[in-house]
Amino acid sequence: MIHGSPDGEKTVAQTSQPEEQLESKGDSEKGELALQNAILDGKKETIQEGKLLNEAISQGIGAFSPDTLFEQLVKSYSTAVQIYGPSLLRLVTGYDAAYIQRNAKIPEFQVELRKKISDHIEQLKEAGFLDEEGNISEKGVEFASLTLYHEELDSLIPKGFFGEKVHQKESPSGEKEDTKNHGKYDRYRDIAIRKSIHLALQRGHHSLAPGDLKTFVRKSKGRITVIYAIDASASMKGKKIEQCKRAGIALAYRAIQEKDKVGLLVFGDEISEAIPPTDDFKHLAMAITRCRAKRQTDIGKTLKAAIDLFPHGNGTKHLIILTDALPTAGKDPVKETMQAASAASSNGITISLIGLGLNEEGKKLAEKIVQIGNGRLSVIKETDRLDVIVLEDYYSIR
Repeated sequence: MIHGSPDGEKTVAQTSQPEEQLESKGDSEKGELALQNAILDGKKETIQEGKLLNEAISQGIGAFSPDTLFEQLVKSYSTAVQIYGPSLLRLVTGYDAAYIQRNAKIPEFQVELRKKISDHIEQLKEAGFLDEEGNISEKGVEFASLTLYHEELDSLIPKGFFGEKVHQKESPSGEKEDTKNHGKYDRYRDIAIRKSIHLALQRGHHSLAPGDLKTFVRKSKGRITVIYAIDASASMKGKKIEQCKRAGIALAYRAIQEKDKVGLLVFGDEISEAIPPTDDFKHLAMAITRCRAKRQTDIGKTLKAAIDLFPHGNGTKHLIILTDALPTAGKDPVKETMQAASAASSNGITISLIGLGLNEEGKKLAEKIVQIGNGRLSVIKETDRLDVIVLEDYYSIR
């Protein structure tokens, strides 16, 4: 007898693959557009598949084997949860994790569970999100990236982070803002006609005098370069790295809209991803989506890599580091980190650090890093507002 009813649980609908959602051979652009439209239209099945792929990558899962997954669930539910996480299990099986736990030893349920897992993974293969061996394909990563992007934008719009902010520096090509008295070298095209006429009328003039002329002040949006550095050590697995990716998508989207460039560093004991500052949002989003937790933390190596990635010149260069622990890699990780922070600062790089649940020792080191780097420190316990904190840090240097 199967205990409990899945009806009351959050059951995930399995994907029926309409032809318009699939990518035809030789017609990749049409296939990609269909996937985008499916997300924009809010199609539940398609969105759930994107969430599943994102969850898998964040959990460090790069491939699916229906037999292995089934055996782990039946043999040791607790081990399966540690490996896959409850959210991914729900998305793959269609059952809430607690429901699986209650019924995992019941033969009738095992038959049903095996079929659901096998069918779902086969559907992911048919859609091209997994290859024949069950590995997440390039199309799967791209679709996961697209889903992450749309979800993050939907989350940020109500938070009011899409109003434009500008630098106070004057620029002939900037946006029209306040006005000033017209000067000898100001352009005639920038004269504020209405305000000039209004001032002349206030002064009782019947025609515009040179002293009545007002000119728009154009404000530059200020070009800056940001590198977003994500700690991908083992302790970041799951929700932490998922939220870091969401925040990275938000930063890349907003900064590129502001005509700034964003780079990416993914670090553990080694640098696993290094993208120089770019305005190619799709390239960044794909790389951010691929991030998965691995081993130790080497912040010093990250700081050194950032120096090489930033462009030469006098522009604003800002590094945002997200980590949940002290540096652990290297002979003397703390000393090496401080030396690297000093080197970065000497190269004109400002450094902000966002600590995810840092202990007191980690917080003290973080304070020293941002003091050297003339940046900001944010220490948070929950990651739900991480995207907001990252965007606030970005706007603090504009």
